[in-house]
Amino acid sequence: MKDTAPDLSTRIVHHPYQPPAGFDAPQPGVFKASTVIFPSVAALRSQEWKDKSGYTYGLHGTPTTFLLEERLCALEGGAQCLLAPSGLAAIATVALGLLRTGDEVLIPDNAYGPNKSLAEGELAAWGISHRFYDPMDPEDLAAKIGERTRLVWLEAAGSVTMEFPDLRAQVRVCRERGVTTALDNTWGAGLAFKPFDLDASVAGGLGVDISVHALTKYPSGGGDVLMGSVITRDEALHRRLKLSHMRLGIGVGANDVEVVLRSLPSIGLRYRAQDLAARELARWCQQQPQFSQVLHPALAGSPGHAHWQVLCGGGNVADPDGGLAAGLFSVIVDPAYDQARVDAFCDALKLFRLGYSWGGPISLVVPYELGSMRSAWPGHLARGTLVRFSVGLEGVADLVHDLEQAWHNSQSA
Repeated sequence: MKDTAPDLSTRIVHHPYQPPAGFDAPQPGVFKASTVIFPSVAALRSQEWKDKSGYTYGLHGTPTTFLLEERLCALEGGAQCLLAPSGLAAIATVALGLLRTGDEVLIPDNAYGPNKSLAEGELAAWGISHRFYDPMDPEDLAAKIGERTRLVWLEAAGSVTMEFPDLRAQVRVCRERGVTTALDNTWGAGLAFKPFDLDASVAGGLGVDISVHALTKYPSGGGDVLMGSVITRDEALHRRLKLSHMRLGIGVGANDVEVVLRSLPSIGLRYRAQDLAARELARWCQQQPQFSQVLHPALAGSPGHAHWQVLCGGGNVADPDGGLAAGLFSVIVDPAYDQARVDAFCDALKLFRLGYSWGGPISLVVPYELGSMRSAWPGHLARGTLVRFSVGLEGVADLVHDLEQAWHNSQSA
């Protein structure tokens, strides 16, 4: 058979040139693929997607995703990591991987709203029941764990009302009852405390079984990426979750992974800067008569402050900025100001922009209807309209001025 010169398109697609090895730079390379090329049929048949010994298909990992997974494990103190296209997708991965018809999941009453909605919607439709427990009362959690309870969600701090639970006591209760724990660790971000090492004095260690993290927030840091992670320390638990992760076709885009990899080295600096700014603003708000309560774990008197001190190592009188506490706080506006006046205040803000999420460069504000979010109004919270602030990277004095002008202009109109 006579050889003919390949068509130009064929020569371009199958060009033999390979760049020289040994290139190195501050940022890792970005490997994008759906299809992975195998050198032989034997290699195709022998590659295993369940571990990181090789590559089988883009959905199961590339060098880029593997690298981010390992760095996230280092951040949180875990051993295995799965990536998902959002924090909520990570939560759903855990639920669908561990729960079956007839099982029960327990969720703190102050949990991230979409987690509760998932339980009330899809999980309930599949015959998986749920109950909400008081996050500030470990005895209530213990009383609600039953024979069908397979999973307990934890959250520290609550992402709207900022209560900080006795996380150690909650984990002890679940461990004694043999129930798997999953922590939404988006607030702590692997920095404020280590979810898998809550108490070094306990023989064998004390920690959660699963840490879920919305990488959308602090790890990405730009307000332009949706991604989540599921981190574990137990290989069998990880394998169980990974099988569901694969069967559901859950994956992330390499371009988004690149953004998180670029931002991750600065997470500690950004987290601390936003933490300090939030504390200063929260203290200022405490002096304002229109705010009947300021909710921030690092402030004395805030619900769960003592638990935050123990776990996050801060709050001493001599060092009011010690420990780590993220860049979020909430205020409860005195009931004398109705919802319309609170909404007008939020609308009048110029630097604080209306929007969900946190951890990005722009400060955000959201008014919440707390009564519709909780089973009952918590006794440790004042009555009134709750407003949550997420502090960005603006100057603190500018943000204080923004709060001042917005309140003055909205209430005098």
